[in-house]
This record gives sequence, structure tokens and C-alpha cells, in this order.
Amino acid sequence: MFDGIIGFFSRVFEAIGRGIGRFIAALLYPFVAIGNWYQKRGWILRATLAVIVVAWLGSYLYFLWNTQRWTGFDPDYIAEYSLSGRTVEPGAAGAEAGRCGTSAIVEVEASLINFNVNENVWIPATLLYKLGFFGMDWKYTPYFDNKAAFQLGVNQVLRRTSIELVDRLGRVRGTSQIDQNLQDARGDLAYDEHAWYWSMSPFGPQIPAWSKYRSARENFLKFNDRLSRCEATFDARADNLLEFLDRVASDIGSTSDILRARMETSNAGWFDPRADDRFWFAYGQLYAYYGILSAARQDFNVVFSDRGLGQLWARTTEQLRAALNVQPMIISNGGESSWIMPSHLAIMGFYLLRVRSNLVEIRDVLKR
Repeated sequence: MFDGIIGFFSRVFEAIGRGIGRFIAALLYPFVAIGNWYQKRGWILRATLAVIVVAWLGSYLYFLWNTQRWTGFDPDYIAEYSLSGRTVEPGAAGAEAGRCGTSAIVEVEASLINFNVNENVWIPATLLYKLGFFGMDWKYTPYFDNKAAFQLGVNQVLRRTSIELVDRLGRVRGTSQIDQNLQDARGDLAYDEHAWYWSMSPFGPQIPAWSKYRSARENFLKFNDRLSRCEATFDARADNLLEFLDRVASDIGSTSDILRARMETSNAGWFDPRADDRFWFAYGQLYAYYGILSAARQDFNVVFSDRGLGQLWARTTEQLRAALNVQPMIISNGGESSWIMPSHLAIMGFYLLRVRSNLVEIRDVLKR
């Protein structure tokens, strides 16, 4: 009595199996055809094609390795600078004759550049990153763009800080001469982040971005060396700190607005391909500002002591460090009330605004 039912389901599953088989055969047909064509070619052509394929696969494996391997990444990296042990202000004479204090801000700048382009490959300017995913920019895909976005976020902070070093911190008032090392470093950091060895517009060879950034690091190291020999200037005045914090607050506010715009554009949750690069760009900024602002606490130690900023500043750095604990495996841009797919952009935006509000409060204290 069950023979008809058994036969019916047998025919259904046979039809499903034939359909799956034909689908797989259609997918494999181009590879089979290429394989048959390859077998009929001469050994010279076959060897040449094999070398090209192996080189292509090897380059993508190398690209994959560099995008997933984050050498030197450490949210507690400021511990290596021993900032609390610094007792001499930048440019001020120390106990040793002919020696002056160096700048912690400049030291962190040089260290972050080293982290970005020496300890790690500068991803935004690599050829395969520029070529994209079958012509599509990697930032529009959920693949291989997190490290690049993080590096760009760090570089944004380095650029902003280099401008302040040239215009205010590395000179006395606005009428003194601009320091050449700082000026050269600022110019190098302003270089195109995506520059490779060859440019299509204008057409011709060019200096790659990572080479320029290494040059910026050398100029920062030279400035600090001159500062240690009392041959350079670092103007650690309260009004310079106020202006610097104002620029930092504006930079962070701009990034929070970028996150807000993305949250309003999409709430696709784990399936938003732009959420990850927005998140890691903001993370890179906070990662770099954690070091830069911790260093500023030491460079402007007298100002902090005179204005009683210790408690406010400690709260700011604690919030920066807390933000660096947010490291989800998959970035989600879900609705703000969603319990299945959270909004990691909203979480990062919350930390950005907390840090910014504290910087504004510190700035208000400095204005009094």
C-alpha cells in the first residue's frame, strides 16, 4: 500500500539530485573547458600560464596574510613609553648639561608611523587593494578592508597632529620661524594615501605612500633629537593646548557624524558592507588619539598642574581605553532597538561623543 508513496518520493529526490548535479556541472564547465584547452597546448605556453596562475594565487595569499595579520596591535601600547617617568618638559633644560627634554607627542607620532608602515604593510596603497574585488573597491565589500580602514584612521590623527606641531607647538607664538623637520614631516604625511609605484593620472612612476610616511617618521625623530640637544622649540603653553584640543574635538565630532550618516543610510545588520570600514576607521582614530593625548598630558604637565585638569584628563583617557575594548568579530549596523543584530556603529559613536564632551569640558577650563 506504500509502494506508490515510496515511488513518488523517490522520483522527487531523483529529480532534485539531477537538478543539483546539472547546477554543479554548469558551475564547473568553464574550468573543465579551460583544463581541456590547457592540456592540448604546447609545454612552453602551459609553463607560462602555470607561472602566471601561481604568481596570481601567491599574490592573493600574500595580500590575505597582510590584511589579517596585525603586527604590534596593542590597546595598551602607551605603557611602552613610560610617560609617567618623564620629569623634564620638552625643550627645557634637564639635569645633564646641554640636554633638554623631548616631546612625548612627537615620539608617539613616530611610533605610530612605524606601526603603520614598518611593522605592518600599508594596505591602502598595495596593488591588489587598489585593484579591488573584480574592479569593485574593497570598501564596498565585507572582505579585506578592516585593516586598511584602521590604518587610515590612525593616519588621520597623525596628519591632524602634525599640523598642530608645525603651526603652534613647534614654534614660539606665530611670528617665529617654522621648524623645517616638522614642516617636512607634515608635507610627507599629507601625501596621497593610495599612491603606489605607478600612477595612471598623471601617467607615470611615483613615490609610494609608505615611503613618504617613513620619511615623515625620520623627520619627527630628527626633531626630537634636536630638541634633546636644546636646538629646537616646543611651546607648551595653555593656549596652544586649548587650540590643539579644539582641533581634536572637531576631528572626533566629524567622525561621529560619518557614523551617524551610515546608520541612517542602512540598518542591514551584519550584511552592511560599509559598516566595517566605518567602524574600524573610527577605531583607528581612537587608538591613535589614546597615545597622542596621553603624551600631551606629559608634554603639558605644568599646564595640567596649574589648571587642575588631572581628574578630567584621567576620565578622558579611561573612556578612550574603554572604547578600544570594543572589538566585535563581525561588525553589525542593525537598528538601534534591535536585539538580534546590534549597532556597533552606535556603540562606537557613543564613545566618540563621550570623549569629545570631556575634551570640550577641558577646553572650557583652559579658557577661564
